[in-house]
Amino acid sequence: MPPITKILFDVLSGVKDKNIAFSDLQKLLLSLGFQNRIKGSHFIYWKSGVEEIINIQSDGNKAKAYQVKQVRNIILKYGLRP
Repeated sequence: MPPITKILFDVLSGVKDKNIAFSDLQKLLLSLGFQNRIKGSHFIYWKSGVEEIINIQSDGNKAKAYQVKQVRNIILKYGLRP
């Protein structure tokens, strides 16, 4: 599993949206201070001070590209860092 800085770089770069491992996206969200719960196949993440709730599902062992984009937009909007 790559280090958090590599995962963050890959998510922020926007060129690997279809090739981000689901477990890496989960690891990144947890390192950013998000809390989570699981409801079926949905992994729901929230954080105090962040209005949006992030709901992600895996596509095999990869994260869905549009969900990676949503995470990137939230990281940029709130200036989040691990």
